[in-house]
Amino acid sequence: MSECSFKEGEFVVYPAHGVGVVKGIEKQNIAGTELKVVVISFDKDKMTVRLPLNKSTSSKIRRLCTKEEMLEAVDFLRTPARAKKMMWSRRAQEYEAKINSGVPMSIAQVIRELHRSANQPEHSYSERQIYQEALERLTSEYAVVANIDEGAALAELKNALEAA
Repeated sequence: MSECSFKEGEFVVYPAHGVGVVKGIEKQNIAGTELKVVVISFDKDKMTVRLPLNKSTSSKIRRLCTKEEMLEAVDFLRTPARAKKMMWSRRAQEYEAKINSGVPMSIAQVIRELHRSANQPEHSYSERQIYQEALERLTSEYAVVANIDEGAALAELKNALEAA
């Protein structure tokens, strides 16, 4: 994404933090070097991030996915999960990598694999944490893409999970 493609008020996804709003582009003097930075606000976390505008940073930021991509991820939640046979520590690393990729389909995979219905045993603490993080990331982007509030988006995602 080039500097000119960022517009104030535009929603973007920064994989490490989720959906944020571009507040503008500023010049900052850091260690004697003037840098242009994009300012992204994450209202939910009450956090503002300033990222230098260069290829390595801007490639980590992406536009919101399309409605089609989001619907594909939601439809994926309706499919049954397959059992994973690897150790939890390795799966946890894999899940974190998928969440931090920021790709809706990857996040949906984590949610589907960690989802437990009412008649299944409870998650461990770390499973619940990862599941919740993935669900929050997908919910926030789904809400913006579908132009609905996060409560409605969460309800739709949970309905899709229960349909599996």
